[in-house]
Amino acid sequence: MQGQQGMVLFFALIVLLMMTVIGVALAVNSGQSLRMAGAGSERVQALAAAQGAQSKVVNAQQGSKLANITATHTIADNQFNVTNTLTPLAGDDVNCQRSADASSANLISCRRVEISSEAVFGREDMGRLTVVTGVEQQVLTGS
Repeated sequence: MQGQQGMVLFFALIVLLMMTVIGVALAVNSGQSLRMAGAGSERVQALAAAQGAQSKVVNAQQGSKLANITATHTIADNQFNVTNTLTPLAGDDVNCQRSADASSANLISCRRVEISSEAVFGREDMGRLTVVTGVEQQVLTGS
């Protein structure tokens, strides 16, 4: 009977040790899950920032500014922490994709510009996300 009392204490300590190991493993796992969820959230925020900066550039450059871009321009947006690059796609005017109902003399043509917005995110800005959009600006042929 005396030997059995020591065995109960031994098994109780073993069970306690196993529960401690399981608890530590769960704590480490939940910490990793929180870091992964945070990284996903930062990526979504970077996407929203890139799209917002792109809309801001289109609004600021619309009309004759956008139609008369002849070389690549880089615009840094400090509010969104995004770098926008405007690149003209063709040297000459092209047919518009959106409107096929121009006059018979084809007085209206389009100039195309590619807008590339790059946002950085994550620890030490190691993550990079790029959103690319094409914009057509209608112009009178020969202007």
